Amino acid sequence: MKQILILQAGRPKGNTARLSEAVAEGAREAGHRVEIVQLNTLDIRGCLGCNACRYQRPCVQRDDFAAVREKIEAADCLIFASPLYFWTISARLKAVIERFYCLAAEDPAPPFGRYEAYPEKDCALLLTAADDLFWTFEQAVSYYRFALVQYIGLHDRGIYLAGGCGSTNGPPRIAETGHLERAREFGRGLYAE
Repeated sequence: MKQILILQAGRPKGNTARLSEAVAEGAREAGHRVEIVQLNTLDIRGCLGCNACRYQRPCVQRDDFAAVREKIEAADCLIFASPLYFWTISARLKAVIERFYCLAAEDPAPPFGRYEAYPEKDCALLLTAADDLFWTFEQAVSYYRFALVQYIGLHDRGIYLAGGCGSTNGPPRIAETGHLERAREFGRGLYAE
């Protein structure tokens, strides 16, 4: 059994929230513990690059990241869930990822392209979008693969892309697609052998 943390940006009852819950349901059916953190209800600011955390001092920002950090550290798998905003992940989720800087430790022999060691964890990516073109998710997936998998060194457990979820001008339309059932299957299969 794994402890899975879904870091979910987007509207609390929007397409991304519904996709996240479907993945969580599937993972729970497979016997895992899952918690969803709704980032839009929290005050989490992007990293300032002050390096206080690198000198074992607390972050100079007094926001909600400290509580989320504890959940991140306790999790086996981090699922990053976001609506597509301007062809990439939302600023809210990006702010959380920037704050991973405080999780790094010195590494005397870092792997190629890295400067420090990050905790060993699995990860996955969930994205929703109104569009469903062949290139719709390219930028966001590239960021995930580069920053989280290659640089931080998280172990990719999969990506679920839910395009064609309807305009942002109306209510969530993801229930009218086949995404929710496929997302449950994705959640059930995160750790399938």
